[in-house]
Amino acid sequence: MDTRTTPERRTQERIARLRQALLDVGAHALLVPSSDPHLSEYLPGHWQGRQWASGFTGSMGTLVVTLERAAVFADSRYWVQAEAELAGSGVALEKIATGTTPAHVDWLARVLPRGATLCVDAAVIGMGAAHALQRTLDAAGVAVRTDLDLLAAVWDDRPALPEAAVYEHRAPEATQARGERLAAVRRAMAERSATHHFISTLDDLAWLFNLRGADVDYNPVFLAHALLDATGATLFIAEGKVDAALRERLAADGVRLAPYAAARSALAALPPTATLLIDPRRVTLAFRQAVGAVVVEAMNPSTALKSRKSAADAAHIRSTMVQDGLAMCRFYARLEAALADPARRDPITELTIDEWLSAERARLSGFVGLSFSTIAAFNANGAMPHYRATAESQAVVEGDGLLLIDSGGQYLGGTTDITRVWPIGRVSAAQRADYTRVLQGTLALSRTRFPRGTLSPMLDAIARAPLWAASLDYGHGTGHGVGYFLNVHEGPQSISKAVPDSAMAMEPGMVTSIEPGLYRPGRWGIRIENLVLNVPAPGSTEGDDFGEFLAFETLTLCPIDTRCIEPSLLRADEIAWLDDYHATVRERLAPGLQGEGDGPALRWLIERTEPLLARR
Repeated sequence: MDTRTTPERRTQERIARLRQALLDVGAHALLVPSSDPHLSEYLPGHWQGRQWASGFTGSMGTLVVTLERAAVFADSRYWVQAEAELAGSGVALEKIATGTTPAHVDWLARVLPRGATLCVDAAVIGMGAAHALQRTLDAAGVAVRTDLDLLAAVWDDRPALPEAAVYEHRAPEATQARGERLAAVRRAMAERSATHHFISTLDDLAWLFNLRGADVDYNPVFLAHALLDATGATLFIAEGKVDAALRERLAADGVRLAPYAAARSALAALPPTATLLIDPRRVTLAFRQAVGAVVVEAMNPSTALKSRKSAADAAHIRSTMVQDGLAMCRFYARLEAALADPARRDPITELTIDEWLSAERARLSGFVGLSFSTIAAFNANGAMPHYRATAESQAVVEGDGLLLIDSGGQYLGGTTDITRVWPIGRVSAAQRADYTRVLQGTLALSRTRFPRGTLSPMLDAIARAPLWAASLDYGHGTGHGVGYFLNVHEGPQSISKAVPDSAMAMEPGMVTSIEPGLYRPGRWGIRIENLVLNVPAPGSTEGDDFGEFLAFETLTLCPIDTRCIEPSLLRADEIAWLDDYHATVRERLAPGLQGEGDGPALRWLIERTEPLLARR
């Protein structure tokens, strides 16, 4: 066998080339974040340098290469995956608490000697992260160079920028005109006394201009930047991505087009008398360095505005949840029938599940694509929260155990994200206990009332409490914001262990996931996820002595399997909530399963929504 072609050898060669590039510029270390000029979570291939260099394919992580060492910093969602992918490559795994932990910064301060130089590309590191890095390394006597893209020197087959066309998100699903959204952002600019506002985050741009694209897998966004002033806006986007008709409609709203690469020079050309609003968490250092005007730092107004879905948005989302729920019923009915078929010859694998479920969603009106890569994980694979089956590595679904399926779709009227766990064969007492504790976490947070403006991280412990009571926990956050036919992960809210700040206040109209989990490495994983909408709590009004309270409306419509439950662990009120939820699921989905060929799915729905209380 030619060992030069193995993944381990390939990584070793790439790290060696990066070290030579460091020597060529007289530097001692390189920082490669999982990032791009838009600070996106999911990256076009052109900016997947951390994955290219290290071989670690997780969606989050930071690579550090010194002249003697190389390490990937990743949180617990990726530990099993990273250990497997980095084995034998010479790249170590540094385990960190969460994806937002800047552990690599302290590591660099310890490892690099005084007088050393670290390189990081200003075009792909956030302004706030760069300043924190600079402060720590200044104290350690380490210089930071941000003017070099060392990957460009060694990445010979680097993918080109994507060229997918941009299209318009139209009414009725687009419930607000582009001009109204631009006007709302300009009002927020005026409140900050800003004459200009620069935006790089792709979901903000897609929302603001009522445009969508396909430049990033699973997220209907496009590569661009925007510079707003009091009367117009410039959209910096590659030539050929906007057709003539759309260009005219944009011009009618005062939107000019300019080359994608011209954004930095446009910022540099702002007069000293201008006042530019930028979001330090959502703009890279390179763009900040280009500005000579007065700068006001604040969260992008569009980030807050798009997080609060309107009543019209919510109506479309509810309809979308019905469609998504119908696809789930049809898929699960097919899956269970196939598993029970004694004449079945072809094995059902994790990829089979991905294929069947994706096909059911693709049949639906308004479906555009998946919202992320489907996670179909049987038994031990379920213990890796971001597991993905491949043709080379997948499990056959047979025997006994737990099957975790985390999936979602992009629809013109909303974005879905749902996780369910299903029993395959016999389920052990230990699995039932784990499953029930996770379910209790989902129920506890789903039933919570809280004052409007509560900082979302403060809610995290509510979902963890039932697990903590049994000395159990999970390493990921409990909930993330979800876009409206946009990114499946959006802010500003985050139900997690993140340090709270005022931008994370829970407001009406926000859509968030609730997804506690439990993972037994090498054995099984459990996660139960619904999407919820912030709504006024029944009986609460703004003028009450204690202010307005909010509650969660559960949007997701799909049975939660009760065969994995240990009923003795549930209280009567928890069972009542679950039975009420299942009654709602049946009521909302059954009418859509009356057509020819839907008999098996309807029977499956009825069976899986039988009250648990009646069976105790």
